[in-house]
Amino acid sequence: MARAGRSGRGAEQRRNAMMRCLVFLISLAFAGFGHTGAQAHELRPAYLEITEATPGIYDILWKVPARGEFRLSLNVRLPDNCTETAAPVTINDGAAVLSRWSIACEGGLAGRTISIDGLAATFTDALVRIAHLDGSVQSARLMPDYPEVTVETSPTLTDTARTYFLLGVEHILLGFDHLLFVLALLLLIGSLRTLVETITAFTVAHSITLAFTTLGLANAPQQPVEALIALSIVFVAAEILRKENGRIDFSSRYPWVIAFLFGLLHGFGFGGALREIGLPQQDVPLALLTFNLGVEAGQLIFVALALLAIAGLKLLLAEATVWPKRAVTYAIGSVSAVWFVERVAGF
Repeated sequence: MARAGRSGRGAEQRRNAMMRCLVFLISLAFAGFGHTGAQAHELRPAYLEITEATPGIYDILWKVPARGEFRLSLNVRLPDNCTETAAPVTINDGAAVLSRWSIACEGGLAGRTISIDGLAATFTDALVRIAHLDGSVQSARLMPDYPEVTVETSPTLTDTARTYFLLGVEHILLGFDHLLFVLALLLLIGSLRTLVETITAFTVAHSITLAFTTLGLANAPQQPVEALIALSIVFVAAEILRKENGRIDFSSRYPWVIAFLFGLLHGFGFGGALREIGLPQQDVPLALLTFNLGVEAGQLIFVALALLAIAGLKLLLAEATVWPKRAVTYAIGSVSAVWFVERVAGF
């Protein structure tokens, strides 16, 4: 009887642990539910570009994210030795407010501090690019905790590489639709070899279209792409349920093919986000490479965490059951279906 009691308590503990893991996975699926169709995948920092036209004379481009007539309350604070030589010309395209003007800085900007007023009160980042007459370029990423940058005398390419690598990591880890697609692929796959093939195919595919989009070799309208990305997650979720019901078709046998085809689509989404960030033409190859590496690093972090959660759930199950997997799959499919409807309605 005592053994039976201990066995019963052990089973109850396993069920409680299983429920905690299940809640974790479902919470992951619903993490982006509160975001609108655009916000689920969007990365739109402010962008400041300062280009030295002649010694001590600089052209300014200031881009602030906006929603229609409403823009973020962000303003550039330049050093005290700088004065305007031309009044700002401002254009609102509905997605951002762009301002251009010129300044004269006695003694130049080297060693001076540039900051973004209002950044500390937001969750937004700001990218800063400073191009000097000698061809050297300094790139920096300003955040609410670090809203200022000191202009370097001799900036290096390391600044640009570090900035866009971190942007890539941030983009994938905050891109809930991409994460749900990867999670759905993990649930569809049954072997380590197939997993490696599938993740590799997805990586290669979205790297191709990301590069083509950024370099201007291919293009796709962003809103339909966002809607189709949501639909791709619904498709994979449906394939998981078909496989659980014993229907083994092409996508179940060769998920890497599905991952590659939909990866091409997701690459257009990455490319659209990278265009909105504002790539400087002189630094496109380096920024593209490091952004893509950051995306892959973030993706590998997510895959590792998801595999650990799935493996832990399997170990805690007392007997074979499919309902936790079904619950997570339905959650993923439901969230993605809502995103699809929202994004189509936003056309």
